[in-house]
Amino acid sequence: MEQKTRVLVVEDEENMRQLLRLYFERENFIMDEAINGKDALDIFKKNTYDLIVLDVMLPELDGWAVCRKIRQISKIPIIMVTARGEEFDRLFGFELGVDDYIVKPFSPRELIARVKALLRRSIHKPRNEQRETLFLKEITIDLKSREVYLKNKRINLTPKEYDLLLFLIHHRNTVFTREQLLQKVWGYEYFGDLRTVDTHIRRLREKLEEYHHYIATVWGVGYKLEVEDYE
Repeated sequence: MEQKTRVLVVEDEENMRQLLRLYFERENFIMDEAINGKDALDIFKKNTYDLIVLDVMLPELDGWAVCRKIRQISKIPIIMVTARGEEFDRLFGFELGVDDYIVKPFSPRELIARVKALLRRSIHKPRNEQRETLFLKEITIDLKSREVYLKNKRINLTPKEYDLLLFLIHHRNTVFTREQLLQKVWGYEYFGDLRTVDTHIRRLREKLEEYHHYIATVWGVGYKLEVEDYE
């Protein structure tokens, strides 16, 4: 018997929880719910989930704090739901390890599409990831632990920054549009904000320090990882 996908929705608005439950159950998902940040952490520790939908504005403990605590013990996909849409909030969420970001008001169908895309990404591993380590000059990628090192010092990448870097490495010297990167890395074609790609590229460049130029901008097209020395 096929095991159902189980999601935890952390949302203090009852009407929103009821609406999301309707859509998740229609997709044959199991949905658990928490109405505040403290309960969310307690429920998460007692159960096993495939994905979390996490509102920012919560009683007891806000979504940022909940995300930070979960990331200390788990790499489970997290979609942050918020009424805020400013770039600072997106950057802050991505730095905490949020995998995707959706702004209220939103279509439940859009959320479901993003959930499915993240779940596909979390279970799909390219064949060339069967290797344990990749080397890019002084950059080392440990595929088992999903950790990246620059000159033997660990770089603190978010899960999606890691996915983006690894995708570009596996397809080095190939130019991708923002739309293609959304589809290949985030897993959705129609719902992504193109600024999400630019934000992640900028953060990756900052963290790669003197090797920031590896990620090249192809004006009018998109981005590529431009490098020859690779193991």
